[in-house]
Amino acid sequence: MNSNKITYGSVFTVGLMLFALFLGAGNMIFPPLLGQQSGDSSWVAIAGFLLTGVGLPLLGVISIAKSGGSPMDLASRVHPIFGIIFTIILYLAIGPFFGIPRTATVSYEIGVLPFLTQDTAGGWTLLLFSILFFAATAWLSLNPAKLVDRIGKILTPVLVVILAVLVGGAFINPMGEPGQAVAGYADSPFITGFLEGYLTLDAIAALVFAIVIISAIQNKGVTDRKQVVRAAVFAGLIAASGLAAVYISLSYLGATSLNAVGVQDNGGALLSAAANYLYGSSGAIILGIAIGAACLTTSIGLVSATSSYFSRTFPNISYKKFVIIFSVFSMMIANIGLAQLIAVSVPVLVMIYPMTIVLIILSFLDKTIKGKQAVYVGAIIPTFILGVSDGLAAAGFTALASAFSFLPLMDQSLGWILPAIAGGLIGLFIPSGSGSTAPVKPTN
Repeated sequence: MNSNKITYGSVFTVGLMLFALFLGAGNMIFPPLLGQQSGDSSWVAIAGFLLTGVGLPLLGVISIAKSGGSPMDLASRVHPIFGIIFTIILYLAIGPFFGIPRTATVSYEIGVLPFLTQDTAGGWTLLLFSILFFAATAWLSLNPAKLVDRIGKILTPVLVVILAVLVGGAFINPMGEPGQAVAGYADSPFITGFLEGYLTLDAIAALVFAIVIISAIQNKGVTDRKQVVRAAVFAGLIAASGLAAVYISLSYLGATSLNAVGVQDNGGALLSAAANYLYGSSGAIILGIAIGAACLTTSIGLVSATSSYFSRTFPNISYKKFVIIFSVFSMMIANIGLAQLIAVSVPVLVMIYPMTIVLIILSFLDKTIKGKQAVYVGAIIPTFILGVSDGLAAAGFTALASAFSFLPLMDQSLGWILPAIAGGLIGLFIPSGSGSTAPVKPTN
């Protein structure tokens, strides 16, 4: 194969894989609740959701592809030490300390627990399920060269068919008419939807999954950096299109569900009630398979990406050993301490999320600002401070957040935006010796 080209079919398959990696259980739960709560304003609300829930992850994949292939390449533009620390925290927080164990517990709670009696729920059944789940995750992750075939060509089509069945019933046999918008959707549906998409934290996942996508493209024989970036962009667009279609469909399901299933407190309960209404007792099976497939592909992606990064950072330990380590660790956490880890990991994710967005945006402005390190530092410092404030608030410590309550959008966890812009502009006018960071090495 020509090292500078990749076939459209291969790009499409890589895009399907990326779509499946992003589409975890959490992504399936947000849109239905958004649809029900926004009611007759659901189209406006989902537009805001797509801007951040799809747009930011797409930009994240592209930014990593352009910057060198790893979040560390991007974060090191602030400072090399910051790049290392930021990237390690990012991978651990969204990987084995939160994201990976949660894929198993959510699959169990939605796909298995409804079929168990009170005597068999939890305990040994969760242990058995998590062992099987992570054994499958490890086996499918051990050979990264086969990830495209295993996910893009097999698991993704299965997931798409199941989702089509799940939401297709809502289009063929609508459950009712949308109700009136409630909560924040009544006054500002677009902004509320925008914030819901922001809270998916998928921009962080984009930085993590980008390493898998770039490796998949390179495994197709593409070595030219420009062609790698080009293929990553097209794969990202395919994934984004798929995510948008799923989110719009699920929000429509939620918007038309009010009369049939009543008001639901969360998206999981809403999906379960809607599946039961549309398909009776078979609905729970369909939903369970859909959630299980979505969680398995996300688990594979997170284990593969985390193992790839750490095997490159610590070359004395092989990729396959890291796959086993992270799979076993995640299995243990899923059984003995997920609640405690979530209590720690979620505030950390909330803390680094604003910095992730700032880094992504600056990557697209890098040529304009001539790669000036002071701009990166000036934008990151206030974002870091306010990110810590939001993280502490998520952990229940609101004193620091109260001190910054005067900032616009602080109540929406977006108080970092104006200080980041101001810090970046200040950095732009600070003289520097080199005027830019060290050049980023191309991915081989």
